[in-house]
Amino acid sequence: MEQAVLVTEAMSRMGILRRAEKVVAVGGGVVLDIVGFAASMYRRGVPYVRVPTTLVGQIDAGIGVKTGINHGHHKNRLGAYFALELALIDPEFLRTIDPRHVANGIAEVIKMALVKDAVLFDLLESTVDSITPNTLAGCGSAISEVLSRAISGMLDELEPNLWEQVLERSVDYGHTFSPSLELRADPPLLHGEAVAVDMAICLALAHLRGHLSQHDVDRALRLLQGFRLPVSHPVFTRELLTEALADAVRHRDGLQRVPLTRGIGSVVFANDLTPEELGRALEFVDSWTAAANSELVGAAV
Repeated sequence: MEQAVLVTEAMSRMGILRRAEKVVAVGGGVVLDIVGFAASMYRRGVPYVRVPTTLVGQIDAGIGVKTGINHGHHKNRLGAYFALELALIDPEFLRTIDPRHVANGIAEVIKMALVKDAVLFDLLESTVDSITPNTLAGCGSAISEVLSRAISGMLDELEPNLWEQVLERSVDYGHTFSPSLELRADPPLLHGEAVAVDMAICLALAHLRGHLSQHDVDRALRLLQGFRLPVSHPVFTRELLTEALADAVRHRDGLQRVPLTRGIGSVVFANDLTPEELGRALEFVDSWTAAANSELVGAAV
């Protein structure tokens, strides 16, 4: 909150005109969230423009209408729906980010592929070894299609439901358990890294419920690992998953509404997950990770 108030104080010092002048937010998703929230509060709303400079900002945080700040142990607990005037997306900014932040954004692209776009998933598999800050900035044909499919897919999901009157949202995939992990992991995880661990749990849940074949689970988990994203974390225990799910139920108005993949590129919602299921999903991911690590060691030998 202190950061958002500092931004409003800067607006006041500049004496910006209420409608004729616009606040321009240039930066990653956190900057865009804070400035957007400040713009929503100042004089009950002044126009602002987003210029996202990170991958997660360009394909996710920079293109919706939500703003927010963390509060206590909760992500984005305080915020507002406040539509931006314009989002200016220039992939050239991505030349300046480090590889970890590439993976951070790719996690959100993988999310869209798993719940909505099997063609995007295939594209990611074919480009996993070639996506770097420089190739993202160069935006060749394959990279351009990855970015455009991710952005258009996100907008397709957000536009009919901007104010979240409908709480069954496929774009919440990977965002049921990850908020608790993101704020508690030490050393800290980036947003997309926490989402990747959440997606791994949801892939296991989908497989254990018969929605996803073993072959497709393997493909999805290998894709996450191919982008050097984590698929497990010691903070994730059955108890924490149960606690995170209970918080999600409150956020989703009394139902779990957990999106799970039904094959790659489609989604189904679960409302009856149990702590025992969550424990089995954790065991599945741990077993899969141990087997994958053994394969890597064997290949190296």
